[in-house]
Amino acid sequence: MATSPPGARKRRGLVPALGLAAMIVSMMQTLVVPVLGMIQNDLDTTTAEVSWVTTATLLSAAVFTPLFGRFGDQYGTKPTLVGVLVLMIAGSVLAAATSSLVLLILARVLQGAATAIFPLALTVLRQEVEPARLPGAMSLVSGTLAFGSGLALAGAGLLTQGADPDYHRVFWLATALAVVALAAVLVAVPASGKRTGGRTDWLGAAALALMLVQLLLPISQGHAWGWTSAPTLALFAGAAVTTVAWVVIERTVREPMVDMRMFVHRPVLFSNIAGLLVGFALFFLFIGVSYLVQTPADIAGYGFGASVLQASVVYLLPAALVSLVGSQFGGTLVRRIGAPGTLAASACLGLIGFAWLALARDSTPSVIAAGALVGLAASFGYAAMPALIVMGVPPHQTGIANGINSISRSAGSAIGSAAITSLLASQTIDALPPGVPALPTDSRYTLSFALAGLAFALVLLAAMALTTSRFPSRPSSVPGAAEPTAEGAPVMSPGGAPRAEALP
Repeated sequence: MATSPPGARKRRGLVPALGLAAMIVSMMQTLVVPVLGMIQNDLDTTTAEVSWVTTATLLSAAVFTPLFGRFGDQYGTKPTLVGVLVLMIAGSVLAAATSSLVLLILARVLQGAATAIFPLALTVLRQEVEPARLPGAMSLVSGTLAFGSGLALAGAGLLTQGADPDYHRVFWLATALAVVALAAVLVAVPASGKRTGGRTDWLGAAALALMLVQLLLPISQGHAWGWTSAPTLALFAGAAVTTVAWVVIERTVREPMVDMRMFVHRPVLFSNIAGLLVGFALFFLFIGVSYLVQTPADIAGYGFGASVLQASVVYLLPAALVSLVGSQFGGTLVRRIGAPGTLAASACLGLIGFAWLALARDSTPSVIAAGALVGLAASFGYAAMPALIVMGVPPHQTGIANGINSISRSAGSAIGSAAITSLLASQTIDALPPGVPALPTDSRYTLSFALAGLAFALVLLAAMALTTSRFPSRPSSVPGAAEPTAEGAPVMSPGGAPRAEALP
């Protein structure tokens, strides 16, 4: 009986291995959301202090993701990917073993490095997968992002049930999954000889990291500090000044960390805008639906009185499962109607889903169905964004470009989390029974879901701007393909997908 060569066997397991690794990226963002109150009580700390458990990961991702993306381009994706997973495992073990807030925050900094896994995984796919299969492979790996978010919420809910709940179990789950992902990467990902080498732009990396920290820190802490407080305004002003300094640095150094021309290339620009908006809207789904369904209807006049576990498993997990199934078809859509068309489909589904939540959320099936539409929207959006990135940058900048796109999604998630928290707290029900915490009025949920729908409407405008653009093209044997010009800039087909023969 004929057998496949070793390389073929490795490539057969490549997409599942990278999908598992990428799933951890989104898990790290939502893993602690259901257990923050438990961590606060167990460690006897304040709400402001425990919020650093989430903020630390966000800031760490902002610092490490572009740097590791660049390392992957320079020194090889597999060793960089393995190194990131080792850091993530170390952080997960520390978080699972400690009962100190300081050490837990340090652990979350190490876990934040996981965000770099996704752009590195896409770089591996661009290097190792044949062009005809590339859109589907990218879609499958991208689809694990939305699935991982829902899985983390459900897993945290399941692991903290019982008479003696313990949040440490959540971090042991993260450790186990990361170890499995590391083993899969070591076995399935081939060592690539494609490395750009060159110097690391440490000054540019430091300026980018400082700018992102100054931007994301007040976004994540603004609700606690006050949006017009001196620290918040000072950090936003510092971010603006540092952005100018970073642009000057990148335009003057010989080997910049980021080619600034990449940002103004339309596919990359609109992909980053879409990433920001989809990340924003998804956190409106996670937080809004979670709070909504846990509200007791006999007190507030709305809600379902669900437990934390029911909110995660019954109401949010279906959206994650639908997104995983939808990722099977995202690559097909990219091939058939192009990345802009797929992004437009994502926007329409998200807009319908949030309109449904805003107008008809009075039954469990209605909330679940609307959430499923948003989950499907996320899977199609995440399938389109990597394809837009691929058409916008040459192969040696894939890692850093997708790293920036990952940061845009993280920034959108941070903004969405802060925005919906502020909205729900801005108008509460009067005359609640003694001992009942403040509850938002029902109209706050309507406004929140309408705002998330508006975010998807803006994604639709971005997709339409790309769809109606005219890109230079020439005949190709593969529909929806792109090839680099002599200057290294990719040429796109009218459908907006990259020409396959240009992809290594």
